[in-house]
Amino acid sequence: MRIDLHTHSTASDGTDSPAELVRNAAAQGLDVVALTDHDTTRGHVEAIAALPEGLTLVTGAELSCRLDGVSMHMLAYLFDPENAELLAERELVRDDRVPRAKGMVAKLNDLGVPVTWEQVARIAGDGSVGRPHIASALVELGVVDTVSDAFTEHWLADGARAYMPKHETDPFEAIRLVKAAGGVTVFAHPGAAKRGRTIPEPSIAKLAEAGLDGIEVDHMDHDAETRDHLRGLAADLGLLTTGSSDYHGSRKTCVLGEYTTDPEIYGEITRRATGAFPVPGAGGRRA
Repeated sequence: MRIDLHTHSTASDGTDSPAELVRNAAAQGLDVVALTDHDTTRGHVEAIAALPEGLTLVTGAELSCRLDGVSMHMLAYLFDPENAELLAERELVRDDRVPRAKGMVAKLNDLGVPVTWEQVARIAGDGSVGRPHIASALVELGVVDTVSDAFTEHWLADGARAYMPKHETDPFEAIRLVKAAGGVTVFAHPGAAKRGRTIPEPSIAKLAEAGLDGIEVDHMDHDAETRDHLRGLAADLGLLTTGSSDYHGSRKTCVLGEYTTDPEIYGEITRRATGAFPVPGAGGRRA
């Protein structure tokens, strides 16, 4: 089985619609794909309707969190999307995205970059607006060559010249909320140091004590040494280890299935979940 547990669609900051994403996942030979848009489950209905036969969808989301001033992302799988507490928290995060993005546009203007809110809103479309959309605007303007180049101290990285904070969930609260909604939590790309500061290992240990299920080990932002280290850390803490592409369509260079999750780990994730269940493809419809 080929299992990719971290992807994004146009419901947040990917460039594939949910329907296109599941069709592309099947074309790449995946057996299981998780749709984990930022702080939203809005793409799930479309993805399920278009799900090809032979492909299973894991419903999820990537939750924006912050611990001791450091931004981090929490992958949440197979939770009840209608759970009132978790839904309210996701809405708080989403509602802060527009004013935050507008503030970053204003900062870029002060730096002499002629980006406009209208340009960013056009790129975001119906998705939850975020830094990748602003980064794409910078690429359009020729300010940087790639989206990744925008995530530096000069532009959009945490604490950078054009950075602005947004409401982010305390990860201990995120674990509690996801667990209460029957879901499973995995710390996304914990060793991605090139994105900015990372969460120290003693804090990861505390998250494990609080019920964190796993950490994402095999990821494009982790080199071989980092992956080996994280695998050892997970073993010490009794955490599951996953692998995923973090696919964003054409917005990033990674491809679906570039990194995958061991079938036994996937089986354990599904055994732990009670809020929702993987959805097997039934042929889908074109959308």
